[in-house]
Amino acid sequence: MNENILPELKDVISAAAKISDVAVKTPLLKCEDMSQKLSAEIYVKAECLQRVGAFKFRGAYNRLSRLNDEEKKKGVVAYSSGNHAQGVAASAKLLGIDATIVMPEDSPKMKLQNTRNYGAKVVTYDRDKESREEIADNISKETGAIVVPSFEDFYIISGQGTVALEAVQQAEEKSVKFDIFMTPIGGGGLISGCSIAIKGVSPKTEIYGVEPDGFNDVQRSLESGKIESNARSSGTICDAILTQHPEKMTFTIMSNNLSGVLTVTDDEVLSAMKYAWEKMKLVVEPGASVALAAVLHGKIDVKGKKVCIVLSGGNVDEENFIKALNS
Repeated sequence: MNENILPELKDVISAAAKISDVAVKTPLLKCEDMSQKLSAEIYVKAECLQRVGAFKFRGAYNRLSRLNDEEKKKGVVAYSSGNHAQGVAASAKLLGIDATIVMPEDSPKMKLQNTRNYGAKVVTYDRDKESREEIADNISKETGAIVVPSFEDFYIISGQGTVALEAVQQAEEKSVKFDIFMTPIGGGGLISGCSIAIKGVSPKTEIYGVEPDGFNDVQRSLESGKIESNARSSGTICDAILTQHPEKMTFTIMSNNLSGVLTVTDDEVLSAMKYAWEKMKLVVEPGASVALAAVLHGKIDVKGKKVCIVLSGGNVDEENFIKALNS
């Protein structure tokens, strides 16, 4: 696939067909408490209830299912702090493909164990001192395994876009048209795919991403017009969306489609996790809670608006979940 070719709505629709028999059609839930408090209509797309506990399964399965028989025999290698790892591992198991996953040694224990439970080989590394890309590339050179990026990939992005496509279709069944659509941002695969779908089926909807405070590489990149990097590779509770910088494909798509990027603090994230549990009975991991945190803490004016917030994953360690509930 030519890296200069960007996915289109037809590619998201194709991905939706490819994953339809294996992915969960996650619920679109109206949050009555928040809607009343903010004088808005607030809906959440509960991807924390997706297979492997995160939206990442969508893109991973779409990508792996496009491999030819020869590529499948060689196996795959991926790098991830956890959710992409589990998505690739689970998809590989379903498709009968050997998988090796490169993960930070400080990844949440749940994510490490779940990835192993799906049958993948896990190789850990020090995220402050080692390059996960180099490790994966070396494994690929040694074994012939196909590298499956976590976000900078045509089929990964197309697969992630099915979150928005599905949400808009579910909203239409309720006679709702979203004014605002919001997702967390790590490398930008989720919001890139979702923005392609939204622009295609609901062009008047504004699209916002949310990053952790101090790790706002995408926000700074869109402001400067060039790819900016985070100075640190650790230091936020939001491990699932901690990336160094966007890549060419996601940066281009986000530059074309996003209305803005917001940031939230770790404390605001913890309170959003607590709110999701108390008011919606949903377990949401820190990085997946940032868009909810942005709305809850007034980072965007939603009064009178119909808003969709993607809760992108639910793989949280017990320690952090207890911390959130006690916040």
